[in-house]
Amino acid sequence: MPLHNLATQQLWISIVVVATLFAIAIGAQPPPRPSSNCQRKCGEVDIPYPFGIGPYDSPDHCSLPGFNLSCKDDGHGALRPFHRNVVEVLGVLLQQGQARMRMHMSTYCYNASTEKMDRDWWWVNLTGTPYRFSDTGNLFTVVGCRTLAYIGDEDNVGKYMSGCVSMCRRGDVSSLSNGSCSGIGCCTTAIPKGLQYYKVWFSQGFNTSGIYKISRCSYAALVEASNFTFSTSYATSSAFFDAYGGWPPLLVDWAIGNETCEVAKQKPAGGSYACVADHSKCFDSANGPGYICNCSKGFQGNPYLVDGCKDVDECNDDPAKYPCSVKGTCKNTPGGYECICPSHYPKGNAYNSTCEKDQSMPPKVTIPIGIFAFVLVGLLLFLGIEWIKHKRRIVRQEYISKMNECFQQNGGQLLMDMMKVESNISFQLYNREEIELATNNFHSSSVIGEGGQGTVYIGQNLDEKTNPVAIKICKGYDESRRMEFAKMMHPSELWRSV
Repeated sequence: MPLHNLATQQLWISIVVVATLFAIAIGAQPPPRPSSNCQRKCGEVDIPYPFGIGPYDSPDHCSLPGFNLSCKDDGHGALRPFHRNVVEVLGVLLQQGQARMRMHMSTYCYNASTEKMDRDWWWVNLTGTPYRFSDTGNLFTVVGCRTLAYIGDEDNVGKYMSGCVSMCRRGDVSSLSNGSCSGIGCCTTAIPKGLQYYKVWFSQGFNTSGIYKISRCSYAALVEASNFTFSTSYATSSAFFDAYGGWPPLLVDWAIGNETCEVAKQKPAGGSYACVADHSKCFDSANGPGYICNCSKGFQGNPYLVDGCKDVDECNDDPAKYPCSVKGTCKNTPGGYECICPSHYPKGNAYNSTCEKDQSMPPKVTIPIGIFAFVLVGLLLFLGIEWIKHKRRIVRQEYISKMNECFQQNGGQLLMDMMKVESNISFQLYNREEIELATNNFHSSSVIGEGGQGTVYIGQNLDEKTNPVAIKICKGYDESRRMEFAKMMHPSELWRSV
């Protein structure tokens, strides 16, 4: 093994021992609360809590134990975060409980000068940390035309070991296909859950000495599956190594502590339970012990901070993902939203764009119309009443005119003339309605006599001072009878009924 690999191995062993001792010493400590002085960015990478830059036990408590990172120059003038100063951290996926890191690629190449195989084999140890290699996000990937590579746990103790063989029959690369990684020039295999240590090596029974002009090197690494697509040039050149600069990305799952959510929640106030934000939820890790935290539905942010989970304004969060089918109808609520049809489209459902227009007029229109209609109806009613009164006056005047005419025609004027001559006589005139009332509308029971000139009725209660009177209705009228009827109407000729 090359000297630089031996030195690296010794460094890793020392780090693991120290980290284990620290973990034992601080195991019972409650989670620290970060101060506002903590560095939350290293280069272009955001560092959200529980991760932090600097020692985890610093006075600012910038990270939880095991999540402390260093921020250093990568040798090219750029700042980058590193785990244990060795493994570069490309990014933190807070909600998924994952982090993207870069690990060295192992190589096995034929050296034409020495006529031997040069090997550069690597191993990675995350034991004693919150990290496990993601079994769902990574694939052990081997590239080459005559190679067998192994991946195994520490010291080959039998806990885990697997391999992948990649061949190009007799060095024939014409059968290689872009995007295909099924054993011809490329091979992949999955890893188990809970893996925190792995090393990669090649079987020395396979080498490229016979095909080095076609495919000189073999490569093997644990690679982020979504970040790898096989190219035929990978098997025939250094293109695979060069594509990642020798450091391909992979995914690690991380978790808080070694307890389940149920156990961690039972800790006393101020204990180690890390889901401290309002509207936060706890989820057991799917890759080994421990748990992760997330904001509840409708909230987003950092659930590991007391005030970290903020309400999502679904109405303004992302116009491309507008939650309501009808624009302008979204109303944000704590942890959610409502789609309310606009006032002029009150019926229907704004979630599925079925708002219907209200056919009725709004109050600002209906109120003035109602007032106008009320005034108009009142005016028409007033005019109607006045018109009826006017008609009644005309009818009354016509009636009085006809009554006067009738009175004149039936000897009334002659009677008046006779009264003027005999000025000592006074009398009372009654209208038809009073006479009809007094005779019970000329009912037969009021008849007290009948002659050739007409029928005589008894009239009752014409007024308070008047005794019953005889009322004669003339059967017919002609000029020869006018004098006779007038004389009969003269007070000297009137007779009363007892």
